[in-house]
Amino acid sequence: MSGNPNEARVVAEVPKGLLIAGQWADASDGGTFDVSDPSTGEVLCAVADATPEDGRRALEAAAAAQKEFAATAPRARADMLMSAFDLLHERIEDLALLMTLEMGKPLAESKGEIAYAAEFFRHFAEEAVRIDGGYQTAPAGGSRFLITKQPVGPALLITPWNFPMAMGTRKLGPAIAAGCTSITKPAQQTPLSMLALGEVLREAGVPEGVVNILPTTRPGEITEPLLTSGVIRKLSFTGSTGVGRTLLAQSAEQVLRTSMELGGNAGFVVFEDADIDEAVAGAMAAKMRNTGEACTAANRIFVQRSVIDEFGERLAKAMSELPIGRGVEEGVRVGPLIDEKARQKVQSLVDDAVAGGARVLTGGTAPDGPGFFYPPTVLTGVPVTARMGTEEIFGPVAPLTPFDTEDEVVTAVNDTEYGLVNYVFTNDLRRGLRVAEALESGMVGLNQGVVSNPAAPFGGVKASGLGREGGRAGIEEYLETKYVGIAM
Repeated sequence: MSGNPNEARVVAEVPKGLLIAGQWADASDGGTFDVSDPSTGEVLCAVADATPEDGRRALEAAAAAQKEFAATAPRARADMLMSAFDLLHERIEDLALLMTLEMGKPLAESKGEIAYAAEFFRHFAEEAVRIDGGYQTAPAGGSRFLITKQPVGPALLITPWNFPMAMGTRKLGPAIAAGCTSITKPAQQTPLSMLALGEVLREAGVPEGVVNILPTTRPGEITEPLLTSGVIRKLSFTGSTGVGRTLLAQSAEQVLRTSMELGGNAGFVVFEDADIDEAVAGAMAAKMRNTGEACTAANRIFVQRSVIDEFGERLAKAMSELPIGRGVEEGVRVGPLIDEKARQKVQSLVDDAVAGGARVLTGGTAPDGPGFFYPPTVLTGVPVTARMGTEEIFGPVAPLTPFDTEDEVVTAVNDTEYGLVNYVFTNDLRRGLRVAEALESGMVGLNQGVVSNPAAPFGGVKASGLGREGGRAGIEEYLETKYVGIAM
């Protein structure tokens, strides 16, 4: 890895083992796998590679801790989360550097993610002490209804590589707040952030067995036995729709509670009455967050024909001026993609669009290595038949397609199996609300390019998932409602 002593220090300090029953341990067979820096391709370190036997040990630990943890006072669980919130902020510099090294995003974005991740702990600390129920007289009289909420039980949490800390806290926050033990399987590409988070939670006073973490190169061998064990009662997964469908099928046997945050194909609509500067800024936020490697990224940008040339010119200028490089370097705004496979996919999608008649306004060609970099790219005149109209780009490519009427663009945006988020830019309030209601998605950004907020319910419809994370809805996903009928 890099000879920078600070980089070497933060990598050396993070745990490299499995977190099982509150202790760091080697894999049962002693196996490890390498974690690499996508900006150089160099190996950062090796971490323990969990086996199915390790999965069984973690399951036993989570099951053993569940009853006692469920009985923990809500204030005590809230205090654990607030302690973890404070620790994340105290260590934000080191944690951000660690994330940048293993994932590639610019250091400023990594710092932003750590702060965002910490907010899930603060939000759910506040929700922990507000879990409520109800008491009422039966409509016909003669009895009473007592409604209470209880933790659903041990949970399996599967997190992605693109937001390795925030997706962990978005799941662990409500699980801990509700009184659920858990097993977390982080993405193979980015386990270090989750391992660092595990140590933070240990220091914050989370009891042994409540949080277990299993990095692994054989996810299916680990997760399927857990899902079919009869012990796990909840699955929360963030990742591709294809994998999500497989996990849903495996969850059906035990009729598990599931939360699925799956793929996206976000539409970004710019009407001719929009503030163009505001729309360009919104497109930059919606497209370039995390170098475009986000399920919320603007994937299909529809611009009313009368303003598409002006919008395209301004967007291309803004995109072309973004500095590219290793995320640890000062001023860098665009880091590498996660691996060579991802870069090749982005290039193939661009080539397909150009072959279909699209015109390149900036970018469009991957540079030579080292690192998996791809330049910010703007295409205009992208046909609706292009592959990037149906496949997630997951890279810094903004494809522009013209439209003429409101009905036409609503139909085009909805013409996808996905429904996570869409964006609408217009200065006509009635049109904005009308279009927002007509769009088939779980979230809409109206004149804003970022919708994620710990206090808001995040999630999609159709093939983009089930359930919600964040907000009041986030903790409900980890709670069962119990009704007690009382004779009077």
